[in-house]
Amino acid sequence: MKIIDTFIEGLKVLEPTVFGDHRGWFMETYNETVLQEAGIYIQFVQDNQSFSAVKGTLRGLHYQLNPKAQTKLVRCTKGIIYDVAVDIRKGSSTYGKWFGIELSAENKKQLLIPQGFAHGFMTMTDDVEVQYKVDSLYAPDCDRGIIWNDSSINIEWPMDVTPVLSAKDEKAPKLEEAENNFIFGDTK
Repeated sequence: MKIIDTFIEGLKVLEPTVFGDHRGWFMETYNETVLQEAGIYIQFVQDNQSFSAVKGTLRGLHYQLNPKAQTKLVRCTKGIIYDVAVDIRKGSSTYGKWFGIELSAENKKQLLIPQGFAHGFMTMTDDVEVQYKVDSLYAPDCDRGIIWNDSSINIEWPMDVTPVLSAKDEKAPKLEEAENNFIFGDTK
C-alpha cells in the first residue's frame, strides 16, 4: 500500500497494491501494521456504507465534535465520487482549505481523513456505493455540518449542477457560524 501525503497535514491518500490475474484481482483495503509503520495509529470501531441512486448527489460537509470526533478511511466501491475534506482545526496553517480527489471502484484509492476535518462527497455517476471506517461511534449529539457551497471555503465541485441534498445538508451553516471545538495539535 502506498501512502501519499497531501498539502494538508494529516490528510493522506492511500493507494492499495492490486494483484490481478485471469480470475480478477485482490487487494488489502486496510492493514494496521502498514499504517503503524507509517506513523499512523488508528483503532477503527465502525464501518459505514452509503448508497446514492442519482448522479449529482452531495453528502456533506459532515463532522463530529470532540469528544466524539471521527477519523475516516473512505473508499468508493461502486461508481465514482469526488471526495472532499476541509481542514477545520483552528490554528492550522491550512484552516478552511480543502482537498478533493476522485475515488472510484476502478482506481481503488482511499482518503484518510483525520479528526478535525469536515467531509463530503458528490456522486459523479448513478448508483454509487461508498464505504468508510471510523474510529469513533456515531454520536447524534455531536453531529455537525457546514454548507457545501460556503464561499469562504470555495470548493470547486466537479459538476456544475444543482446537487441532490438532504434537508439537513441544505440548512447547514457556513464555516464561520458552525460549532467547532477543534484546535490544531490537540488530540482526543
